[in-house]
Amino acid sequence: MPPSKRQLDILKNVRFSGFCTTAALAESLQVSMETVRRNVNSLVAEGLLEKVHGGVSLPESLPEPSFTRRLTEGKESKQQIAALVSAQIRNGDSLFLDNSSTTAYVAMALSDHRNLFIVTNSASIANILVSRNGNRVFLAGGELREHDAGAFGPEALEFVSQFELQHAILSASAVQCEKGFMVNHLCEAVFSQALIAHSQQTIMVLDHSKFEKMAPVKQCDFSQIQQFVTDKTPPKRLLEAIKQAGCDMAIPEEQARFTQTR
Repeated sequence: MPPSKRQLDILKNVRFSGFCTTAALAESLQVSMETVRRNVNSLVAEGLLEKVHGGVSLPESLPEPSFTRRLTEGKESKQQIAALVSAQIRNGDSLFLDNSSTTAYVAMALSDHRNLFIVTNSASIANILVSRNGNRVFLAGGELREHDAGAFGPEALEFVSQFELQHAILSASAVQCEKGFMVNHLCEAVFSQALIAHSQQTIMVLDHSKFEKMAPVKQCDFSQIQQFVTDKTPPKRLLEAIKQAGCDMAIPEEQARFTQTR
């Protein structure tokens, strides 16, 4: 049987967040926990959802949105974030860029910089910055994922561990005040930890659509990030958690106010 409207609403929520708890789905759809459990069980039986610890996520067999599609989602927000990051990077700096649509916009914003030393696991990002203005670009090896041309696994980890760079620029699938930053796959979290360990400064780039969302895998704590660059001021609890961890923030609206008062 095709999914009911309620089941389609559940799938839409899970696809948007990557991971949802039963309580979050019940609140979002304004139905009882039992109604959510009954519909989730049907979707799991059909292979459309997968139960994981604490909630449900998309099964590994279902492809994630393509890299090209993710580049079109929240384009203006990602461009604003990228502009703030690129303004901090100087000609000749060394940096890691992870494999995400937001860091791809950072790469585009860096297109006029010169003599950058870039290490990435993204074939798309490498292609943006290679052969430009004296840049040196190093691409991590291993099998590339089908949907986003990102390299993960032991080969990629061994490769990046050979470098000690100034900046690591990362993104995440979700951020929550009590859990920190989260991603959809364990390999992404492991790769992020490697970049954090081999950089002097870690910058997290994330747009407001990921605020107070959940994903199944813990990526890193707020205390591991030196700067959080986003497009809108986070909700109060999330903002307090980030600042309490000693993580600086850069937001376009605050930058505009600072410029106007100079």
